[in-house]
Amino acid sequence: MWHTKELGQVFAELSSGKQGLTEEQAERRLEESGYNELRERKGRGIFSIFVEQFKDFFTGVLILATVVSFLLGETVDAYVILIIVFINAVMGLAQEYKAEKAIERLKELSSPSATVLRDRNIRAIPAREVVPGDIIILKAGDFIPADARVCEASYLKVDEASLTGESIPSTKVTETMPDVPLADRENMVYLGTVITDGKGKAVVTATGMNTEMGKIAEEIQAMEVEKTPLQGKLEK
Repeated sequence: MWHTKELGQVFAELSSGKQGLTEEQAERRLEESGYNELRERKGRGIFSIFVEQFKDFFTGVLILATVVSFLLGETVDAYVILIIVFINAVMGLAQEYKAEKAIERLKELSSPSATVLRDRNIRAIPAREVVPGDIIILKAGDFIPADARVCEASYLKVDEASLTGESIPSTKVTETMPDVPLADRENMVYLGTVITDGKGKAVVTATGMNTEMGKIAEEIQAMEVEKTPLQGKLEK
């Protein structure tokens, strides 16, 4: 609930300040929090995903039924079952492949670099090295490299459509906010969103999989792939 806290409290809880971190502090935090990146399961090719569809218990039952039908000379039934199994596998493949691509699209929203305040100097670093407590410099055209609480804002506007679906850019402020929904947190900026106008500074509150975008990626990877119509009927 960083948006509900006074800036002084935010800095205190993050052991940071308006001057940012030292390089030594940043290195220690990088070891503790890990790289600022969205993790994903080891990439699988289409063939690998397709083969996995046949490892399902109910698919195995149908394949066994196909073999039995062939042995009994009921070739028409056997071919019908095979067609059903194939269609079911294709539908399962489509669902899983879509989920894998969704993660890739989320990663594309990550910025390759970030501008931060370190040792009282402004410097560009790889975005994956941003850590909680870093002061990030915000300017028009930049992708936000992590979730952060705004501490300075001058006509700062951010396109958050990738996260909230809102097409109108959000005008950012530094004032404390009440406990409001994500789309209404005007004193926060989020990983993967884009600055459309103005400039400012923000203190990083979350990186990598702890960001709002990271939570979405985690949900996509953790959710059980929706069962195909055939699997649903067989389980009834």
